[in-house]
Amino acid sequence: IFYNVFFSFLLADVHEKIILKTHKTVAVKAEELGRRALWEKNLKQINIHNLEASMGLHTYTMAVNHMSDLTKEEVLRIYAPLKLPKDFKVTPTPLQATDVDVPDTVDWRQFGLVTSVKNQGSCGSCWAFSTAGALEGLLAKTTGKLVDLSPQNLVDCSGEYGTQGCHGGWPHDALQYVIDNQGIDSEASYRYTGLDRTCRYRPAYRAANCSTYYFVDKNELSLKQAVATIGPIAIALDSSDIFYYRSGVYYNPSCGRQMNLAVLLVGYGTDHTSGLDYWLIKNTWGNQWGERGYIRMARNKDQMCGISMYAVFPL
Repeated sequence: IFYNVFFSFLLADVHEKIILKTHKTVAVKAEELGRRALWEKNLKQINIHNLEASMGLHTYTMAVNHMSDLTKEEVLRIYAPLKLPKDFKVTPTPLQATDVDVPDTVDWRQFGLVTSVKNQGSCGSCWAFSTAGALEGLLAKTTGKLVDLSPQNLVDCSGEYGTQGCHGGWPHDALQYVIDNQGIDSEASYRYTGLDRTCRYRPAYRAANCSTYYFVDKNELSLKQAVATIGPIAIALDSSDIFYYRSGVYYNPSCGRQMNLAVLLVGYGTDHTSGLDYWLIKNTWGNQWGERGYIRMARNKDQMCGISMYAVFPL
């Protein structure tokens, strides 16, 4: 009762502020009312979840954000449009787990291998950011210089390799473009616009390169060893239920394995509050989402959200 009464006074004002803050415009009043009703419905679900979390029924909290007045189908179409072909095969030979000892905790941010959190906007370019992030880690580890690379370069120029710009793509295809193109420009020289544009790559501004790439075997032990010994790795996961994630270790047994979002795996560890092992993942939905742009996803929980089904890294 308290929640219903309290939020009934705040809904209109808060929703209007969020709409203005995210620069959304609504041309038709009916559309605006529909968005508000959807936002209210999602807010109610979020409040119920957080109340249950406070009672120890969930390991993570949720919050309203720029996606809260969109339908699930709209969020997937705009922010997570990836679809892995059913006949997709891992080539070349994937990196498999060995008997190498690795640390209990890894966070490559602490070693200067991870750039700041980005916001892909309404362009489904998560794959380009994931690819750029893996290359940024490789560059920093081999040269000691952390440089922001250009996702827009990949969005505009790698279409011949199977990527579809703002409509999705896969990191391994983008890496093959970088290999054949003999480089990728820096973000400073090739700014992100969040739009599909013509290719403007300039070799003079090449900031990184790679000669090959490898997949990681589809299990969590191999993934743990890979991120511990290699650095940040481009992965994909099912994001269908993480839209409103705010904090904590995301553990949801009902999360599927329809990989639709490419992200960057930058480490792992164990949460001392819940006791859950987790993967540390950098997303591209802005630093207002999740834990300043990151999500900690449950590790060793039957490949939560398909976490180890697709993982690739450059060399």
